[in-house]
Order: sequence, then structure tokens, then C-alpha cells
Amino acid sequence: MSARLRFSYADLHDTIARGAQQIIASDFRFDVILAIGGGGFIPARILRTYVEKPLIAISLARYHPDQPPSETPHKLQWVEGVNHMITGKRVLLVDEVDDERTTLAYAIEELLQEAPSEIGVFVMHNKLKPKKAEFPASVKHVFVGKDIEDVWVDYPWDARDIRAHERDAAVGGPIEVDEQEARAQYRN
Repeated sequence: MSARLRFSYADLHDTIARGAQQIIASDFRFDVILAIGGGGFIPARILRTYVEKPLIAISLARYHPDQPPSETPHKLQWVEGVNHMITGKRVLLVDEVDDERTTLAYAIEELLQEAPSEIGVFVMHNKLKPKKAEFPASVKHVFVGKDIEDVWVDYPWDARDIRAHERDAAVGGPIEVDEQEARAQYRN
């Protein structure tokens, strides 16, 4: 058994809306949203509803079925072909969760090679735990939708049975689940 958090789509939308208000109230005026896929796609799209900026996506992976996460992400899709939307521009990098910060740190390091004028970060959820990396000094704007405890999060877009997911999310807070059941019900 392990503790897992499950949020409804409405919960996530509300969290992103609060994050959008932080961003709008800040002095960070960005040109483009850059979503880190897979988890950052949906939060970035919802965020776009509030900030009305162009949205582009990259895809990085650390997880492979039935293997532990790799220490270094690898690129599945990068910004080739849309570099003009990044070079010299202010970029808001979006991901669903800042867990160990491995993926975010890798994305920022690679993104800096594209020469944006500024990078900001928005994460829907920040796990309250030590991180494996710090944000570089060039990242002056970090926005968090919600701080959460350090437990695994089953996001609704990974659920094979969305109705069961929504029932569990209605409980609020972590639930105890059997790992085999969770693997069968979620893509993780």
C-alpha cells in the first residue's frame, strides 16, 4: 500500500487559475508558454486561457514502463522549427509538478542554449521536499499553483477509469492504494 493524491480536473483548473493570477499580478511579461510534456501539456493549455499567449511544447522523458526513473531526462521532442519563438523572447516554462526538479533543471539548461531573453517557471504542484537542483540565477520568476506533500500524484489525464479517479479525488487528501491496482488503473 502507498499514499497517493488524486485531484479532479476542477481542482486542477482552480489551482492553475490561482497560479495565473500570481503571474498576471507579477512584473513578468512573457512572450510564449513552453509546456513540458507529457504532464505540462494540460496545465499549459488551461493557463493559456487566462494569459492568452502562444503555446508551444517540448517532450522530455525520465520514466519507462517497469523501470526506475532515469537520472537524466532525454528529449523526445524539442524546439527545432520554432526556435524563433524562443530566441530573444521571454519564456514561461510550464510543468505539472516540481518533484525532484530533475526535469525542470534539464529543460532550463537546454532552453538556455536557445538564448531566450528571460525564463520564468510555473508548476501546478510543488512537492515540499529537498530538490536535486536549484533554479539558476537567470530564472527570476517561479510561480507555484499549490504546495503539496511528498506523495505520488495520480493525475486525471493518466487515469484509465476517470470515474473511479474522480470518486477518489472527492475524498480530498492522500488515499492508500495497492500498488498493483494503481499500476493497472494509471499510466505511471
